[in-house]
Amino acid sequence: MTETTSSNRTRLGRRIIVAVPALNEAGFIADCLSSLGLDAPDMAEVIFVVADGGSTDATRDIIEDMAKTRPNLHLLDNPARLQSAGVNAVAQSSLAEGREVLVRCDAHAVYPAGFVLDLAASLEASEAASVVVAMDAAGKSCFAKGAAWIVDTPLGSGGASHRGGRQSRFVDHGHHAAFDLALFRALGGYDPEFSHNEDAEFDRRLGAEGGRIWLDAGLRLTYFMRATPWGLARQYYNYGRGRMRTLLKHGDRPKLRQMLPVALLGICVLSLLAGLLIHPVGFLGVIGYGLILLCASVWMMARTGSPCGLWAGVALGVMHLSWGAGALQMRFIGSR
Repeated sequence: MTETTSSNRTRLGRRIIVAVPALNEAGFIADCLSSLGLDAPDMAEVIFVVADGGSTDATRDIIEDMAKTRPNLHLLDNPARLQSAGVNAVAQSSLAEGREVLVRCDAHAVYPAGFVLDLAASLEASEAASVVVAMDAAGKSCFAKGAAWIVDTPLGSGGASHRGGRQSRFVDHGHHAAFDLALFRALGGYDPEFSHNEDAEFDRRLGAEGGRIWLDAGLRLTYFMRATPWGLARQYYNYGRGRMRTLLKHGDRPKLRQMLPVALLGICVLSLLAGLLIHPVGFLGVIGYGLILLCASVWMMARTGSPCGLWAGVALGVMHLSWGAGALQMRFIGSR
């Protein structure tokens, strides 16, 4: 690294505050923070803040221990517990005074070297209001590996640009990474009532105000999928609720890929009812969907050479049906 480049990165560092919302992330938080390069010389001017939502595991102890030798690492209480409120709290805190760039990082992920400074440079070069990045899913359990392999395919993500995407371009939405801090504040930050999909809801408001969002496909993170089917089901149920809540709030029409999980859930329920109450031929709908999931499992096992690939179809079904159930619950029952 040349002296000029080093000086530029130090200048960038003085402009950045990093928000890491966390809740019971003892198994991930140390790896996440270490991957962000807190100990790198050119990161000394960057402020890192973990907004903890009241963890009952060792998360806080790990952060406090790391902070003893890292003066730029801070722990902030987030009594509202939600990620949206945690990021807002960091953006509005005294620690953010004099900062121009807000970087959001996920405690459930690990990041490549130089990620934070590269983000700030990308935000500056693109002249965008926000920079989003591509996610490459990974898993620690066998089930999570199968889920990770299938989620980055069109079957799992519906072709979302930030899920394994390889093309840098302006987009309507992506996985949140960096913001113009002043604009983030001016728009009120995230809606603090959103437990999920707060990023897409913010992007909807940002776009309405003429803010542009740049997907930098050269900046990638590794995201760890939930370890169990139940954990994945709960996550995607909340994803479905959050997406539908965003659509309802702004009066938007859902995209085709957002309606497919709802349609699949409806087909499965109607098929089961028809098979049970009318005629066995009614089961053809759910049988057909089951065969698709089976093919996904066999395909992923053959593609990866791992028996964990057999979990791909199970994970796909969990994601589809849970997302659809969450969307329907929000549409017809709401937050009750």
